[in-house]
Amino acid sequence: MHFSPSEEQLALHDETVEFARAELGAGLREHDRAGEFPLEDWRKCGARGVLGSHVPRRYGGRELDAVSTVLLLEAIGYGCRDNGLTLALGGQMWSVQEPILTYGSEEQKRRWLPGLCSGELIGAHGVTEEGSGSDALSLETTAERSSGAYVLNGRKSYIGMAPAADLALVLASTDREAGRWGVSAFVVEKGTPGFSQSPARPKTGTRTNPLGDLILEDCRVPEENLIGREGLGVSLFTHTICWERAFIHAGHLGSMRALFERCVDHVRERRQFDRPIGSFQSVSNRIADMRLRLETSRLLMYKVAAMKDRGEDAGLECAMANLHISESLLRCATDAVRLHGARGYLEEFEVERELRDALGGVIYAGTSDIQRNLIASFLGL
Repeated sequence: MHFSPSEEQLALHDETVEFARAELGAGLREHDRAGEFPLEDWRKCGARGVLGSHVPRRYGGRELDAVSTVLLLEAIGYGCRDNGLTLALGGQMWSVQEPILTYGSEEQKRRWLPGLCSGELIGAHGVTEEGSGSDALSLETTAERSSGAYVLNGRKSYIGMAPAADLALVLASTDREAGRWGVSAFVVEKGTPGFSQSPARPKTGTRTNPLGDLILEDCRVPEENLIGREGLGVSLFTHTICWERAFIHAGHLGSMRALFERCVDHVRERRQFDRPIGSFQSVSNRIADMRLRLETSRLLMYKVAAMKDRGEDAGLECAMANLHISESLLRCATDAVRLHGARGYLEEFEVERELRDALGGVIYAGTSDIQRNLIASFLGL
């Protein structure tokens, strides 16, 4: 497959890079240390149309195709060094907005999507629980019908953006006997009695993307907040996770590219034994491997996006993209630390943060082990 961006797509990429460099990432080191979410940057991305890039115009979006949306997110990752912010953008776009757009009623789309696209609302995806991670639909959270509403009880754990969310798309069991086929989806809004959010939980990387828990204690959610119908949770989750699995790493393509370019500049300028360290084979081989990982990652990502635009099933390709890009980013970040030596290990040079941020990529949207299992299952093994 050959992919050549159009003039319009190239212009979108370039202007987005300029926006990200000029407007985003101020005070990143301090935000990272404190684990603070950059709300001002989030609002800027909303106003710029980043969050609504893939959403139809009638709901407040820009109605871009998947390829253009990925190109835009890659530009954000390339121009902005805040990997937590790019992760938060992708998380909301693919795991909250996409399922509402696909399975929500017209009233629900008009109710929530404009605010999510503008950045006025922050959404979280409440699936994972303490006892259900990779086996995501073996959940304990329940939803019982009661006089025009559903009463939800349970706790969602390790949820990105949970502490800052204005609403959460929550999966809960409406029929325990039906197992995973009895799972339903609800939008739970901040301020609903019985709904609370934990403080951010300290973590290794992407610290500007707060991670926490969603607590539901006799939380009464109106019937009109049920997405689709009862028992739709499996279909919604399967659809959503395919989009998230591939495109949650779109911004990471940009950060991988920026990291690669920084390493090339470094090994050209850094001299030892009266020569640039890039002239040593061990060093140049690392650079060559980084370039190969970047190129193959981009090809996989854009192949999936093109397939989505054509309406094709891309389950296998989504799993391969997630596995390859997340592992490639982690290996590139590890190589960057090695290439920078002591500077790569020190906080002041901001290379070690790239490694910390890359670690989570092999876990979220399905661990690398799960991606390999999925690939094998698609191959009939």
